[in-house]
Amino acid sequence: MSDIRLIVGLGNPGPEYENTRHNAGAWYLHELAARFNTSLKPESKFFGYSGRITVGTQDIRLLYPTTFMNKSGQAVSAMANFYRIPAENILVAFDELDLPPGVAKFKVGGSSSQNGVRDIVARMGNNKDFLRLRIGIGHPGHKSKVTGHVLGKPQASEKDAIVDAIDEAIRCTEILIKNDLKQAQNRLHSFKADVPGT
Repeated sequence: MSDIRLIVGLGNPGPEYENTRHNAGAWYLHELAARFNTSLKPESKFFGYSGRITVGTQDIRLLYPTTFMNKSGQAVSAMANFYRIPAENILVAFDELDLPPGVAKFKVGGSSSQNGVRDIVARMGNNKDFLRLRIGIGHPGHKSKVTGHVLGKPQASEKDAIVDAIDEAIRCTEILIKNDLKQAQNRLHSFKADVPGT
């Protein structure tokens, strides 16, 4: 059994960002909360919305930071410090340029170019040991287009593929928690949603 005690979904706050690619991590977290019939409530001391779910016998806190993406570590470190949750017991879900829409992957530690992840690493004392759920949004092809891409809304077919990958990632999150990371990775990493026209 995996000892995940905190699951974080990254995004930017506000309705103008709600449906943008950069909020894929937040889509995952909100869908996970809905799947377990729990609601996320504002909690100012954690700079975001939080909730709790039970998966198997595991009690898990959920956190959606309402800081902007590049300050995500403020919320994560506040909750981790308050509940004494070490980095290795945290799962952070976020949008990943280096994976296509319809693909999601678990990864432990390592570096990342994603601003929210970088801030979490910095705020957790440069600790990179937390588990990541990388939700593919695709790359626009040139670095000059990245900002517009991540802050833009995906086309309908692309959004459907991302949502399908999130759906599978939630099933695999349960496998991760009830069984282990290897089983969850084996299933999730073999999944790819169809994107028409690709």
